[in-house]
Amino acid sequence: MASTSDASMSGLDDNYAKAYGQRAGFGKRPALLLIDFVQGYFDPSCDLYADVDDTLASALRVREAAHAADIPVILTNVVYHPKALDGGRFYEKAKPLRYFLSGNPMGAWPEGLEPTEDELIISKQYPSAFFGTSLAATLTSLGVDNVILTGLTTSGCVRASCVDAMSHGFITTVVRDAVGDRHSDPHEANLFDMDAKYADVVSEEAIITHLQNLH
Repeated sequence: MASTSDASMSGLDDNYAKAYGQRAGFGKRPALLLIDFVQGYFDPSCDLYADVDDTLASALRVREAAHAADIPVILTNVVYHPKALDGGRFYEKAKPLRYFLSGNPMGAWPEGLEPTEDELIISKQYPSAFFGTSLAATLTSLGVDNVILTGLTTSGCVRASCVDAMSHGFITTVVRDAVGDRHSDPHEANLFDMDAKYADVVSEEAIITHLQNLH
């Protein structure tokens, strides 16, 4: 016998299928974004800790496939002036952003994600990787038509970047296994919503297979 939660999810899926369900597919020239994989999310002593080691491991496998496919790989982080002069309302609202003041070790790259000389780093002050940065112009100049998103957190900077990627005209793909959050409820809710309205949410296996078949 189906549980109440199973019946509720089935009803939700049926309801959304009336209006949504279109698949965007993949583009011909993708780029991979690794959003805000920084030490704070992996250190249990930090307010940002999210227990997302498996998420990073997935993203690193996708990153390896992206390099093998010779597509652009871009890492983002959040960096503020030492006195948070560029923090704005986001910094005022979100207390853990204090860990992203320039020089704080919680804002450093975690083990296994040392940037290479072939990767671009985009530093930002707000949730979206596109807001107030050169990312959209850079992707356009590279001829990119498909943005593949991995990173942290699903309900925060990943979602904001997803909406902006779509708004800038890029086919947007979110890798389910390679995005994470501090709790499963906002993680799943935002994956559901992004898949319905803004992007295709796909598995790690699906995106790696796609990258392997590019050439």
